[in-house]
Amino acid sequence: GPYRQSERLDIYKQYAEKLIASGHAYRCYATKEEIQAARDAHAATGTKDGFVFESPWRDRTDGDPSEPHAVRFKAPREGSTTFVDQIRGPIEVAHSTLQDFILLRNTGLPLYNFGCVVDDVTMGITLVARGDDHIINTTPQVLIYEALGVPVPAFAHLPMVLGPDGKRFSKRHGAVSVMEYRDLGYLPDAVLNYLARLGWGHGDQEVFTRDELVQLFDWANCGKQAGKYDPKKFLFVQAEHLRMQPDATLAALAQPYLAARGLDVAADDPRVLAAMPYIKPRSSLLPDLADNLDYFLRDVPQQDEKAAKKFLKPDAAPHLRALADLVQRAEPFDQATLDAAVTAWLEREGLAMKNVAQPARVALSGRSASPGLFEVMDVLGRDVSVQRLLAAAEQAEASGATEAASGPQ
Repeated sequence: GPYRQSERLDIYKQYAEKLIASGHAYRCYATKEEIQAARDAHAATGTKDGFVFESPWRDRTDGDPSEPHAVRFKAPREGSTTFVDQIRGPIEVAHSTLQDFILLRNTGLPLYNFGCVVDDVTMGITLVARGDDHIINTTPQVLIYEALGVPVPAFAHLPMVLGPDGKRFSKRHGAVSVMEYRDLGYLPDAVLNYLARLGWGHGDQEVFTRDELVQLFDWANCGKQAGKYDPKKFLFVQAEHLRMQPDATLAALAQPYLAARGLDVAADDPRVLAAMPYIKPRSSLLPDLADNLDYFLRDVPQQDEKAAKKFLKPDAAPHLRALADLVQRAEPFDQATLDAAVTAWLEREGLAMKNVAQPARVALSGRSASPGLFEVMDVLGRDVSVQRLLAAAEQAEASGATEAASGPQ
């Protein structure tokens, strides 16, 4: 450190003076007006060649250092510079395309290329990995490294990230900060995994642990083409990482989202740990865990009105009461016993599971979608399961009276 460029001005000045002393840089006193006049004269020629400013101070030493001036790098006029990109291989740039680029403004502030080099030299950087929009900056930086007589780091230029429409990724495509993804309930390793796969691959494998990424990553398998952001694939990777987590870890991670729902339960609450194996496959983000845990943790589940209206009808009431009786008498109370008892009852009554499953699901969870009925009962326990089934039966019976009362007058 220090790490802020505004606090490192003396360091940049020291390196600029070193380049001036070695003849690789010079003080340029050209004014903005003089540079603009040269630009206008170039444009007037009608040439399609890019403008390259030829400073009259390149070979002069009679300037007064106390007067305002910029420091320019004395770019070579002939030959070329070649650097080997870890992804793209050798890249050669002719010196004739370069101008004497500015290192320090007359305010003492460094321009990007000089600031990068000085910062990387002083901080011991040996590998520069960045977007391929920085390839254009690499040749000037290599020239500065060589002029300073220090080792040139390795460079790797990764392809840019594009939106699904093939255009540069932006907020228009839903781009948000990493912190916002965290708040949405994405796991850090899922974000790392997805970002790594945007520009790198290892066969057909999509999901990697952090350790696997460290062990398997190599520059040879990085692509040169821009990767496209795919929110569906990102969510898929996130869901896979969520399901890889131990139940106890997810229980702890779900706590803030449960609290936001007014559910103050401990991470080691037996109901949370018992339900986790069943809700993990149905969850993608951390808030999904809280949503899927909700009805296990409330005394009375919050009911989906549409589901209740559709499935809790009078003809469902006797089935719900019969099911409650089976649950009450099941011994031992476990999924296998419940499954066998309900299957036998359905056969005796000539019923199909579809006649019973959805009303029972709404009774137990308040929803039309949940884990399997016997899994839900197993977590809720005998008493709560019976209580909810009987309450739903009463609601189903009452719905008939309500419909009759609200019928045609």
